[in-house]
Amino acid sequence: MLLLKKPWINYVWQSGIATIAMFLVSLALTMEHAVIVSSIASTAFIVFTMPKSITATPRRVIGGHIVGLLCGGFASFISNLFYLSPLFMYSFSVGLAIFVMVVTDTEHPPAAGTALGVALSGLSIKILISVVSSVIILAIIHRILQPFLKDLI
Repeated sequence: MLLLKKPWINYVWQSGIATIAMFLVSLALTMEHAVIVSSIASTAFIVFTMPKSITATPRRVIGGHIVGLLCGGFASFISNLFYLSPLFMYSFSVGLAIFVMVVTDTEHPPAAGTALGVALSGLSIKILISVVSSVIILAIIHRILQPFLKDLI
């Protein structure tokens, strides 16, 4: 038996809004960038199921993913420049992103996935625009709907 906390309508409409947001993200990013799409999906989960969480704030959503983009891009660049082990650089991109997020107070766990995805695929203008626009869309939706969003967990 499925047990929903009251009010159950929030489960339905918040999941619906997350679906629409992810559809918009999917228009920008293809499955070629599956790791990055997964990190944005994880962000959508946080924004729409735990909207009162500190990790759902626009500063952390946008800032965390920008840090992930930059750290993943840096790792990819360094790996290509010095022919370093890809496995080391993928790990380095995540560790560096965690460090920079903590230092800049932009901690957002899914953004570590963005760092890994960018380290895997390389940083391109398409990825940059897609990720930034995706997280801005999620942050705007969160900001506008915040009075109506309830923590579902």
